[in-house]
Amino acid sequence: MQCTDTSCWGWVTTSTTFPPKLKLKVAQTQTHFEKKYDDASYDVKVKVPLPSHVQSITSTSNPFVKHCLKLRHNSSYRHSHGSVLVVGATPIREIYRFQESSQDKTVGMDCLLLLDKAEVPEGIDDLSVRIVRVSSMVMRKLSGVQSTESIEAIALMSIPTTFFNVVDGQENADCQRWFPSPHRILVLDGIQDPGNLGTLLRSAMAFKWGGVFQLPGCCDPFNEKALRASRGASFQLPIVSGSWVHLEAIINEFKMKVLAGHPESTGNLKPVARLSQELADSFVDVPLCFVLGSEGSGLSEKSLQVCELVSIPMAGEFESLNVSVAGGIFLYMLQPKNQRCV
Repeated sequence: MQCTDTSCWGWVTTSTTFPPKLKLKVAQTQTHFEKKYDDASYDVKVKVPLPSHVQSITSTSNPFVKHCLKLRHNSSYRHSHGSVLVVGATPIREIYRFQESSQDKTVGMDCLLLLDKAEVPEGIDDLSVRIVRVSSMVMRKLSGVQSTESIEAIALMSIPTTFFNVVDGQENADCQRWFPSPHRILVLDGIQDPGNLGTLLRSAMAFKWGGVFQLPGCCDPFNEKALRASRGASFQLPIVSGSWVHLEAIINEFKMKVLAGHPESTGNLKPVARLSQELADSFVDVPLCFVLGSEGSGLSEKSLQVCELVSIPMAGEFESLNVSVAGGIFLYMLQPKNQRCV
């Protein structure tokens, strides 16, 4: 049965701050999934209108489809509802495997959307979750992909409890809660390209870094392109979005050394060390924050002032590498000692 009743769709934004708080106007006869998100930056209790009797959706004008599209396209809407649309069986499978191996269950799945008559993809076929069948037209609309052959499933998931959006007004920095394993923290300084950001998250996860701190100007790690590039790493790594006030609290709390990637240049006011195995070995037992700036603007003035600069030696005559490529090299070379392969 398809739900077409729009009377249950009564969200009214009452604040323009990020993430906005919502006031609900909900039909009393409707059944819902209820979502709660409560930490220093969120105070959300949002109800998603998907009646329990609905087993399939065939129309792109369905209110639930419109809700999912807004989750996919709008960052503030995503965070205010505490929900993310994860497209594709591979990232869903990666997130599920991580949850199975983790002691802490940080992610919840509200429902799994499957193409009508398609089999549940291998690796997620034992999930205990509500399944809703959708038409090929709905699947194309929700996934943003014209061919449904490559898209087997879409999941509606909660934003993980390991993500924190902190504001300057927050008095106490809860560093231990943010980063339970703080020996290596990647700091992103204005990384706006979602593909680069997602790739960096994936590399940080691969090389066992303890988490990611996002300074202002970064894109949302739950942006659809970032999710695609991260292959589910956005749900597996501790991620904190804040300012230098919070980052300095972390640095002081964990007594961390702060490095930053920077092109090798003779015009710098500060010396730039060259990345080498010897340099990496000197930091083996030292807690590190490593900062990467955007390709367009580079490091912010604050990062340039605070950080010791490190460059990647290159035989070719190029000024710099793509930030996700450079980041992968730094993350590998500076990864925790017990993770090294060489």
